[in-house]
Amino acid sequence: MIFVFMYNRLIMRKLKILLIEDDEIERMKFARVASKLGNHSIVEATNGERALEVLEQIELPNLIILDLNMPKINGVEFLKLLKSNKKLRYMPIVVMSSSNNYTDIKKCYEIGVSGYMIKPLHYDDYKKKITSMIGYWSDNEIIAV
Repeated sequence: MIFVFMYNRLIMRKLKILLIEDDEIERMKFARVASKLGNHSIVEATNGERALEVLEQIELPNLIILDLNMPKINGVEFLKLLKSNKKLRYMPIVVMSSSNNYTDIKKCYEIGVSGYMIKPLHYDDYKKKITSMIGYWSDNEIIAV
């Protein structure tokens, strides 16, 4: 027997998400999928440096989605900076990267990432992963920072 879990957008808690991604198409794709899942608030940053500025200006997000390969401050450097900050260290961070390199994945978990997702090539697979991730963090008892 196969069970399919569907997240009803009427019962999903609204999330404040910081998406750190340098690729405009990836940002648009994420926003498109997330918009169909509910009224989530998404703030975008195109690199780690800009994300640090954004975190100083906005109410802290419930979740950070982080790409690894970015200009200025890359994903690993950003993770290290966040985990060294007493105010931000417990914030949930999910890496969403095209890298399936074991060293990258291991390094992220060693630093303290909450999850690591490899970006699927096909849109339907991408949609399933994002739906599952947002559903999980919507249902999760997120620690207030």
